[in-house]
Amino acid sequence: MEVKDYCNSMASELTAWKAKLFDIVAQTDKLGTQDKEKVWEYFIEMKILVQDLEDKIDSLRTECPSEWSPHKKEIEDAHVDMRSKYQDTIEYIGKAAPHSIPG
Repeated sequence: MEVKDYCNSMASELTAWKAKLFDIVAQTDKLGTQDKEKVWEYFIEMKILVQDLEDKIDSLRTECPSEWSPHKKEIEDAHVDMRSKYQDTIEYIGKAAPHSIPG
């Protein structure tokens, strides 16, 4: 896969992740103050990961290195980490307000 194709694909995925993060923010409105604070910690971590991924992808787009496998591995590892943090957040929200959060 070409670097440009990979970056475009990852950029699309990041856009989807950003939408998920905004959904989490909207869902926190249904929680009490203490639960909101806990979810906010998860959200901040995910937001940092999204920014880091955007920076790496922008770097690949602009530098277009001939050997980009190490960058790809970093991006994929961060993507897995973000997915895990997202699942943790959704689970926490579900425990805090199971009646208001759809599957």
